[in-house]
Amino acid sequence: MGLLTRKACVSLLVLLLVACSGSRPRAPVFTAGETLGDVYDKYVVASGDTLFSIAWRYGLDFRELANANSIAAPYTIYPNQELVLREQIASSGPLSPPAAKVTPSLSKTKPTTPIKPKKTVAAPSAVKVDEVDQRDPDSWRWPAKGRVVQAYGASGAHKGIDIGGKLGEPVVSAAPGRVVYAGNGILGYGNLLIIKHGEQYLSAYGHNDSLLVKEGAKVEGGQKIAEIGDSGTNSVKLHFEIRKAGKPVDPIRFLPRR
Repeated sequence: MGLLTRKACVSLLVLLLVACSGSRPRAPVFTAGETLGDVYDKYVVASGDTLFSIAWRYGLDFRELANANSIAAPYTIYPNQELVLREQIASSGPLSPPAAKVTPSLSKTKPTTPIKPKKTVAAPSAVKVDEVDQRDPDSWRWPAKGRVVQAYGASGAHKGIDIGGKLGEPVVSAAPGRVVYAGNGILGYGNLLIIKHGEQYLSAYGHNDSLLVKEGAKVEGGQKIAEIGDSGTNSVKLHFEIRKAGKPVDPIRFLPRR
């Protein structure tokens, strides 16, 4: 086979692989310090997604993701809706439209004013925001009784802690809050619950055998919310995370000493 023929075959193979890859994001290659949100620009909402689960998947603060897409509380989204993942997403600071930049000029034209984001109309079944959502937790409790079998990874490789246990043992909410995700649509977490605590904190409970609360449910600290399992992993354990403003933090810093 001649050199040109081999090159043509390779080009055809690459085109076929790209065509079969689909439109949904694949696992990317990214460098230390980057998040998935830095790699991808946009995301198309699938059935079962919530704004919180998308922000969790891409390592973003849900408030910044909402602000970038002009989505108001209670953050209702719809299948096939296209979300911007990083345009105008700030790393910190209050959520507000970016101020217009005024360039020095001899022109007498008035500077442009910032455009206020349009508010979306919430669906009747949308989760209501109440005092539970507004108040950051004063204290945290252990979500399971077992010992820590894998610690938080300082490098970010392991974004939480793994707590050992027996199949079916109780998992409790680490603080009062509201369930903003209940499902198994986030790769690597199995049956997962995400609970919102105030405007800064989210906690997650992964690899459960069964989920005992639904999205939108108000939960108290210490309330049983799931049962330990091995979904999405190779051993029975609870994977527990706390994220502040979208960024993983070491849960041990928040949990009481045993």
